[in-house]
Amino acid sequence: MTANGPQTVTTSESDGATSDDAMTDDAPLGSPRVDDAVIESRDLDVYYGDDQALHGINMDIPERKVTALIGPSGCGKSTFLRSINRMNDLIDIARVEGDLYFHGKNVYDEDVDPVALRRKIGMVFQKPNPFPKSIFDNVAYGLRVQGKDDGDVEEKVRTALERAALLDEVEDQLDSSGLDLSGGQQQRLCIARAIAPDPEVILMDEPASALDPVATSKIEDLVEELAEEYTVVIVTHNMQQAARISDKTAVFLTGGHLVEFDDTNKIFENPESDRVEDYITGKFG
Repeated sequence: MTANGPQTVTTSESDGATSDDAMTDDAPLGSPRVDDAVIESRDLDVYYGDDQALHGINMDIPERKVTALIGPSGCGKSTFLRSINRMNDLIDIARVEGDLYFHGKNVYDEDVDPVALRRKIGMVFQKPNPFPKSIFDNVAYGLRVQGKDDGDVEEKVRTALERAALLDEVEDQLDSSGLDLSGGQQQRLCIARAIAPDPEVILMDEPASALDPVATSKIEDLVEELAEEYTVVIVTHNMQQAARISDKTAVFLTGGHLVEFDDTNKIFENPESDRVEDYITGKFG
């Protein structure tokens, strides 16, 4: 736990894997447990000062799948996303209670380095945020922080750009500023920067919300391709997008409650919760 990070209260031993633990009464409808979980949330509460943003979140995120988090504005889905790699540490008034495991290790244990955690669990934000550097240096940034030698950096930069479906478009301008790219290209540049250090998980907070339809389509195609090698967790307000690209969908509703979590086709075709069905069909939200 960092000096400036949120206060954290955990409820189980630090090294214990949770696959056999029983869910609490806060378990959502659907199938919140999976056999191939890489991330496990147990009774996770998040507070901003006196305001509780998340209430007892219990769910598993499967490995090398796309998990979508949907729900109306203010329902806590971005707060949950930021909890996974401890981005909430950067908010002084944040407080976390409960447990969140990555490969069986509670990420909020005091011996967990948040910076090292974020190398394993990368993040792409809502608006493209390239550094005022060259395309090459944007992607190489995390690698150089890790102390990689120049030869290794060049190979990994090109590989990351290729995986982000951007290399063919920028191969002859790697020395040009990343700020000169279009919005969609900038977002793919940020994705390349996120995957260059070779994380296991990629968190995406509405990565296409600021993009035009053509750029959005490219991001969606890319997300599906990335799931062949990475675990992807994506927040989206676009329910059609969630239905198109995700394998699992978690529905958060007003008040920071996870109401239902299941296979995406079941959520959209036959949800168990009447509230989820009303939200999916547009009766509210």
